[in-house]
Amino acid sequence: MSEFGAMIKRALNGDRFRHPFLRRLAGFAHGEVDAIYSRDVQKWLLIAPIIGVVTGLTITLITLVILELIWAHLLPFYLRHHWTIVPGLIVGFFLTGVIMQRRTPDPNEHSTEEIIRSYHERNGEIDVKPFWWKLLAAVTTVGSGGSAALEGPSIYGGGAIGSWLWTKLERFGVSERDRRLMLISGAGAGMAAVFRAPLTGIVFALEMPYKDDLAHEALLPSLIASVVSYGTLTAFIGTTPLFGFAGAAGFEPSDLLWAALLGLILGLIAMIFTTLFRRTRKFVVNSPMSHTKKLVIGGALTGFCGLLFVTLYPGGLIPIGPNYEAAHMILWNNFPPGELICFALLKLAATLFSLGTGGVSAMFVPLFLTGGALGRVFGHMIGNTAGLNLYAAVGMAAFLAAGYKAPLTAVVFVAETTGGHPYIIPSLIGAACAYAISGESSASGDQWLHEGDPGPGHEAIAHRHAD
Repeated sequence: MSEFGAMIKRALNGDRFRHPFLRRLAGFAHGEVDAIYSRDVQKWLLIAPIIGVVTGLTITLITLVILELIWAHLLPFYLRHHWTIVPGLIVGFFLTGVIMQRRTPDPNEHSTEEIIRSYHERNGEIDVKPFWWKLLAAVTTVGSGGSAALEGPSIYGGGAIGSWLWTKLERFGVSERDRRLMLISGAGAGMAAVFRAPLTGIVFALEMPYKDDLAHEALLPSLIASVVSYGTLTAFIGTTPLFGFAGAAGFEPSDLLWAALLGLILGLIAMIFTTLFRRTRKFVVNSPMSHTKKLVIGGALTGFCGLLFVTLYPGGLIPIGPNYEAAHMILWNNFPPGELICFALLKLAATLFSLGTGGVSAMFVPLFLTGGALGRVFGHMIGNTAGLNLYAAVGMAAFLAAGYKAPLTAVVFVAETTGGHPYIIPSLIGAACAYAISGESSASGDQWLHEGDPGPGHEAIAHRHAD
């Protein structure tokens, strides 16, 4: 029985119900209250908005620092002076390595992986002492041009805030079990804010911990926290969708078959990439080399990916950095298939080098961009140049669904951030096919298969201090 239900029952037991009929009615209502308020969910009407506001303000700060203060100036500089790309990435990743090696207890634990691991293994507890250091490391990783975007620090930041707020509210009767829900609700709120996509944040919070299950109890707190976080950020930045199609039309029945084929193809590619990423990450973590040296090598290799692409295809497109501008360019311009294939391959390579060597963030946007670029190539290959946006949307959803084992999040994310709502049905088909064909492979090594069941393919990386 919840506190709210108990309050109603006390009111029904009052002396005001003296008439026999009213007493019988109160007795009937008494039993109904037990059933209606068997769960204590009303507390989330107070707790979840707090998570949303604090997370929204934090993500607004991160967004402005990385996109407006750093990348808005560094990207034009890189494009004008190509020779600075590699040194710039080396310096940025060196700073990340120093921060993580000297200011965090485990330099290999951060971002989405730390949130998922905390949910499954630590009952939602996060060590918040290195909180600001980890966010700073994300700024140096992404801001210098690492192939990642703001979802990593946003998911981590929101999750850590939710876990920290639990310690402040524990005295008011918040249970141990609630800490896990506050953790992933905060993570979903971070996702909702950074992508200006509240529904994406809600669904992501439910799908994030598992490959083939949902965190059902997080529905209400993540719903409220995500909407409030979204509203907080858009009060400062605005509500314009993060990306957008030049135009979104309908689709033909034959497009559904093509969407299924595209989903199968991209699911296999995503499976290969995520398997390679997990193996690379495991090798790097177990390497005796210092964390800073690993990241310096990763920064240099990431920089070479960017330098190679702009050397082959001079222009504004480049496969490094937050790449929000690249998303606009891919969705609004008709690049030749060869350039898009090269972009996709180098984007995956840069992501492997950035995050596989210990860069602090996540790969939601890299997978999104890769799927979009390959989707448009697919449209060219089947001769449907009028439907390039359709196949870009399907490719984005399919690659995300296979890479993160979150098919609903992938489809909702594409619809919310691009405005491509007419493409939801083909995107669902492509995402389902990609999810199925990619099996249990995932960019996350800490997702469980089901509640209470890590699954036969689960193999978390054995983190250790290598320094």
